[in-house]
Amino acid sequence: MDIKVIKFDGKAAGKVEVSDEVFGLEPRADILQRMVRYQLAKRQAGTHKTKARAEISRTGAKFGRQKGGGRARHGSRRVGSFVGGGKAHGPVVRSHAHDLPKKVRALALRHALSAKLKSESLVVVDTLDGVEAKTKAVAAALSAQGLTNALFIDGASVNDNFARAARNLPNVDVLPVQGINVYDILRRDTLVLSKDAVEALEARFK
Repeated sequence: MDIKVIKFDGKAAGKVEVSDEVFGLEPRADILQRMVRYQLAKRQAGTHKTKARAEISRTGAKFGRQKGGGRARHGSRRVGSFVGGGKAHGPVVRSHAHDLPKKVRALALRHALSAKLKSESLVVVDTLDGVEAKTKAVAAALSAQGLTNALFIDGASVNDNFARAARNLPNVDVLPVQGINVYDILRRDTLVLSKDAVEALEARFK
């Protein structure tokens, strides 16, 4: 399968050959959903916490008579039925991460790439080098190409000029090929790959 390659200014720059095993799959929403759920769960902080009965700084001595008080037979003031008492079965600090097989994660990335290509939301550029390190210039170039909501994936290292100019643009993300992931691919309208990124992805899944 061949994908058209363009320059950053929109001019044609030939074609690049890609394999059907990486970019030609029939996208499955269930696999993509499992991967997105895995990513979001893994990055949850899990720092929610309430004090339990044992952590409350308050006396545990019985504060009233067993009989004759006219009220319930309470003991410790640390129980949850009193204002300021400990929470029963409250949230604790924990990890929300769950397991997902490595093969499923790799398959999900290929399905995400295939989904972008099938929906004609995948663009391959020759290179991101030679871009002026000016946000205004990059914004004008992206607007001319209709790339106002896009994820840019470069090679092993991101071009510093482009990354510096694009980091102030809303809805534009720039990542090296090692950082490519399903969630970031799906949250942007367009996926833009450099030729170096395409070659790295092809080598990764061979």
